[in-house]
Formats: sequence, structure tokens, C-alpha cells
Amino acid sequence: MNYELRERLLHFKQPAGTSRGVYRTRHIWLVILSDGKQKGVGECAPLPDLSCDALPDDVYEKTLRQMCEQLCATGKIPYEVLRPYPSMLFGMETALWSLSPSSFIPHSSSLILHDTPFTCGKEGIPINGLVWMGTFEEMYERIQQKLDAGFRCVKLKIGAIDWQREIELIQFVRQHFSKEQIELRVDANGGFSPEEAMDKLHQLAQFDIHSIEQPIRQHQWEEMARLCRETPLPIALDEELIGVNDPQEKAALLDTIRPQYIILKPSLHGGMCGSWEWIRMARERGIGSWITSALESNVGLYAIAHFAAAAYEGLSTMPYQGLGTGQLFIDNIPMPLEIRGERLWKVVQ
Repeated sequence: MNYELRERLLHFKQPAGTSRGVYRTRHIWLVILSDGKQKGVGECAPLPDLSCDALPDDVYEKTLRQMCEQLCATGKIPYEVLRPYPSMLFGMETALWSLSPSSFIPHSSSLILHDTPFTCGKEGIPINGLVWMGTFEEMYERIQQKLDAGFRCVKLKIGAIDWQREIELIQFVRQHFSKEQIELRVDANGGFSPEEAMDKLHQLAQFDIHSIEQPIRQHQWEEMARLCRETPLPIALDEELIGVNDPQEKAALLDTIRPQYIILKPSLHGGMCGSWEWIRMARERGIGSWITSALESNVGLYAIAHFAAAAYEGLSTMPYQGLGTGQLFIDNIPMPLEIRGERLWKVVQ
């Protein structure tokens, strides 16, 4: 095989606000593999100040080239070497999978990504409607747009505006829609302090919230374990999983904190191989999970959708996945994906 790297700068249609700041552009690398007959494309997209492999651009590209050269020389992805570089691993997995979908099986798993009802265009994946942080008026309008579009699961990014105003927003949704009509998820992105977190969880619990992502910042295992033991609403870990790449450390984290859910982003949590490892270990402990994108372009989103379809195939009810990000960019890369109502579909020609 041969490889080529291409850099792209994507531009958000609207600024994407998080508790860490606002994203206006997205820097990605495309890995293009070729066997002389066909090409496969994967996306490497580390998030600044979040990904464990968010290196300076020159260092990132140099490391990525070394890994791609090893892949091309051996025909195999160097999984153990790439564990500390999840965004690179995911991009290389995606490139190899898109080069040869029928022969690709994620390392150390029995997942088959090319043969599910989703890949055949027979079923869509249920997704949540994502409402970004903003002013009260902006978030109010965005919530209404999601509800009008037919979403029955809405995820709110919280922590950017006044807390009481955010509570008013959530109260507005619940006054008009019961928990049977709308599943509400909130994402604090680690925005609560350990001292205030329990009080805020109790305030949220009165509105029948499905779950809250990462109420306090990561690396506070004892505090997070206490919250998960005593919480009045389910807690989902997200950022907490970043940088935890060794299987023994994954087990220690799950056994210590005992969260109700974990949320997997392949670009952040070990590629498809590492994410599937998390899902299997969580299931062994009775911990739920779902998958979301991490602001990738449609190249990454396309692969994540296939991975999610395979990971949750056979469940009586698939959890709502966080895969509604394909419309974020002005200059996204076209892929055969389409949102119809609250489901993401693969467009089959």
C-alpha cells in the first residue's frame, strides 16, 4: 500500500460553544491509502485542549506519517503502538476499512461493519438532536427547531449561561413535553465543581432528565464515584475516559467509579478497537453506553455510524446515538449520509 496525507480546515456554520470555549474552525488530516486499484480515506481529527494526542501540528503530522509508513510496510495497523494516539488510530482504521470493507474487522473483535441493516439502507440509526450553548434566546430557538424537526431525544450543552436561565430552558421543555415524549440529556462538560454538583443534580432530577454527561472535571475518581453512588439521575462519563487506553486501567476506572453510562467517541477513546473494548467491558459490569462523534467531518462520521450500527446490532432498542453532526460545517466533505426525522440513514444508490 501507499499513503498520502491531506490537511483540511473546516468552518463551522455557527460557532460551536462548549464550557472550554468556542470552536469556529476544525483542523483535520485525511489519510488516503491506495493498493494500486482502490483508495480508502480516513480522518484524523484531534480536538485542541481535549484529545490526549492533540500535539503541535508539526509533531502530530510527523508521528502520523511514521505510523502510516509502518502500516504500508507491514499491511497491519500497529495497534499497541497507537493506543496513546486515538485520533490517528481511528483515521487509519477508517482508511483501511474504506479501502476493503468486506475484509476489515476491528482488532481483537468480532464486529463486522459492512453487513448490518444500516449499511444496506434498510434501517436508520436513532440520533439525538444537539443544542449548542448560547444565549437563552438562541438555545430556546434551537430547542424548538429540534422538536419541530421530529427529534424525540434532545441533548443540551449546559454551563455557558446563567444557571437559573438554563433551568428555565429545561423547565420550558418539560412543561410542553413529558419524558415519554422527549428524552432529555444534558452535558456539563465538567463544568460543575465537586462542592456544587450534587445540589445541581437534584435540581435537574425534578425534570426527568435521562442522564448528565461529565458533571465534574475528569481525574477526580473519588468525587465522581461518590456522585455516581448518590446521584438522583444517571451519570455518563465522557472526558473521564480520555487518555485511559490500557485495558487494566479501563477496568480500574469502571470498577472504581461505577457510572451508569459511558459515552464513546472513537477519535478520543481508542479508535474503533478501543471503543469496542470499552463497550464490552461496560456491558460485563451492567453499564450502558452509546456512541457520539467528536466534531469530525462526514468522513469520520460515516465510519462512526457504521461502527455504531455494528456495536448495537441485535439490541431490542438501540440507544440514541450522538451522530447528528454532519450539518455543522460550511465546507463538509460529501458522504452518502442523510438525516430523516430523528434517524441517520445511509443513502444506498
